[in-house]
Amino acid sequence: MSGAPTRVFIARLAGVAVFDPAGDQVGRIRDVVVALRLAPRPPRALGLVVEVASRHAVFLPITRVTVIEADAVVFDGRLNMRRFRKRESETLVIAEMLDRTIRFRDDGEPVSVVDVAMEPTRTRDWLIGKVAVRRRTGRGLRKRGESLVVDWDAVEGFSAVEHGQGAAGLIAAFEQMKPADLAGIVHELSEKRRAEVAAALDDERLADVLEELPEDDQIEILGKLGVDRAADVLEAMGPDDAADLLGDLPTEQREQLLTLMEPQEAAPLRRLLTYEDYSAGGLMTTDPVIVAPDATVAEALALIRQPDLNPALAAQVYVCRPPTATPTGRYLGTVHFQKLLREPPPTLVAGIADTELDPLRPTMSLEAVAMFLATYNLVAGAVVDENGHLLGSVTIDDVLDHLLPVDWREALMDATAEETADPEEEALRGNM
Repeated sequence: MSGAPTRVFIARLAGVAVFDPAGDQVGRIRDVVVALRLAPRPPRALGLVVEVASRHAVFLPITRVTVIEADAVVFDGRLNMRRFRKRESETLVIAEMLDRTIRFRDDGEPVSVVDVAMEPTRTRDWLIGKVAVRRRTGRGLRKRGESLVVDWDAVEGFSAVEHGQGAAGLIAAFEQMKPADLAGIVHELSEKRRAEVAAALDDERLADVLEELPEDDQIEILGKLGVDRAADVLEAMGPDDAADLLGDLPTEQREQLLTLMEPQEAAPLRRLLTYEDYSAGGLMTTDPVIVAPDATVAEALALIRQPDLNPALAAQVYVCRPPTATPTGRYLGTVHFQKLLREPPPTLVAGIADTELDPLRPTMSLEAVAMFLATYNLVAGAVVDENGHLLGSVTIDDVLDHLLPVDWREALMDATAEETADPEEEALRGNM
C-alpha cells in the first residue's frame, strides 16, 4: 500500500475524509471492521465503514485502500454503495472495542481500552498489533490512570460480553459530529451499546441526538435512563420535540416525567400536549426569539447570534409587549433577520416590525401552515391565540418533519441502495 504508515491508531481515523482515485471526496470514516480470531492470533482488519453523502454507511475493503494519512484516506477502484451490515463474526473497533475492560494475561490486572492500532503485513493484510490501555488501579510503582501501549497478545477479554461498558472513547471519536449524524451511528448500535452511549453523553448532547432518532429508539433510550435523568434530558430538548416524545409514552409514564421536571419547564410541554399533533399548536415551539418594543436592532441581533439557536428560529424576531415569555406577551409583529441587518444598530425594533401579515392560529391544520409559509416565503411563523398572545412559532423543519411519512427517519437510516454484492468484499469478509 503506497502512503501506508507502519501503524494506524483507529480512533484517530474517525471523521477522516475518504477520497476516490479521481480525488473527489466520497465520505468520512465512521469505523473499522475487524474479525476476532482464536488467541494468540491478532484480529484481522477487514475494511472501513464509510459514511457517504446520503448519510448511510458502506463498506470499503481494506485491500482497496492505497493511502492512509492523518487527514485523508484514498482508495483505488469502485466503492460499492450497498448499505453496510455488520455480520455476527465481525467487530467494530470504535463502537464496540473502545472503553472495554480487559486484563493483562500475566497478572490479571484490569485496564481500559483507549485505542487500538492496526499494522500492515507483507501480504497486504492489516492486523491489530497494539492496544493502548489505561490503568484502572495503582500497583507498586504503577500509577492509576497511567496510559501505555502493549502488544495484542499481552491482553485478553475482547471476546467476552461486558455489561456496563463505558462509551467515553466512542463519544470522543465522534465529538465533532453533527447530532443527526451521531444519531445515525447510535441507531445502528446494539441495544446494549445504545444504552451505554446514552448513559455517557451529557444531557444537552443526548437531547440533541434524541431529537434526530426514530420514535422507537427515543422511547427505548429514555426508558433505560431512569426517570430522574430522563426528566433532565427532556428539559434539555426543544419543547416541541420533547412534547412529541412525551405524547408517544403511556399516560402514567408521561405524567411521572412531567412531575419530575422543573415546573417552568413542564408547563409549556403540558400546553403543547393539549393541541392536535398535526395542528399549528402541536407543531410549534414555545421558545422563539422574543423582544420588547423598546429593544434595539443591536440587541435583537445579539439574540439570534446564539450558536445553539435553530437556524429557522434565528431567521426572525417576534415583538411583544411585556411580559415577553410565551404565552403571556401580546404580539405586535415580526422582524426578519434581513431587515435587522439593513437597519442601524440603535433602531428600535417596534419601528421596523412587519405588522401587516396575519399570524398563524393554533388550530390551523398542517396543510394550512405549509401553505402559509410557502405563500409568504417564510421559514417560520408566529402562532397567536384569539386574544393576541404569542403562543410560539412553527418552523419549516417541523412542517417538513410532519409532512414526511411517520417513519421517515428510520427509513433514511435503514435505506439500502440497490447494489449487487461485491465479490472482493464477500471474499474478504467470508474468509476470516
